[in-house]
Amino acid sequence: MNREEVEVILAAARAKGETPNLSGADLSEADLSGANLTWANLTWANLSGANLSGANLTWANLTWADFSGANLSGTNLSGVNLSKANLSGTNLSEANLSRADFSGADFSGADFSGADFSGANLTWADLTWADFSGANLSGANLSRANLTWADFSGANLSGANLTWANLTWADFSGANLSGTNLSGVNLSKANLSGTNLSEANLSRADFSGADLSGAGLDYTAIP
Repeated sequence: MNREEVEVILAAARAKGETPNLSGADLSEADLSGANLTWANLTWANLSGANLSGANLTWANLTWADFSGANLSGTNLSGVNLSKANLSGTNLSEANLSRADFSGADFSGADFSGADFSGANLTWADLTWADFSGANLSGANLSRANLTWADFSGANLSGANLTWANLTWADFSGANLSGTNLSGVNLSKANLSGTNLSEANLSRADFSGADLSGAGLDYTAIP
């Protein structure tokens, strides 16, 4: 399906006050840059390799959609439902992902540098090798997520929930983890140099082999 066909469906649905239905649509390699896809139903849609840079997908339903290798840089995905979606290798740099639901999604190798994940749900997500450098994850829920080898350098994770997450070999150098819940996490071999861990909950966490040089720890950090 090309852009013109998509825009016809969007216009027809909105003229009737209905939700645009693109469920199961083949949009692979489509150029949808800057498209207005708010509230659209894109469940099971194939968006692999598509260009969605600058598109507006606020409150769209993207459950089980395939975005592998797609370009979503600068896209507005605030409040979207992307649970169980495939976003492996996706470019989401500088995207707005606040309050979105990414539970159980595959983000392995994705680029989230500078993205806004504030208040987002990333429980059980696969985020291995993902780039979160400089991203805002304040208040995000990453409980039981797989973040092995992920790059969080310079990221803001203040107040985030990372309970029982796998953070083996993750890079948190210079990151803000103040007030973060890290109870039961696996941080073995992780780089936490220069990290702010003030007021963080580190009970039952595994720091074996981790680099904590210059990390900001205070007496409340480890209950």
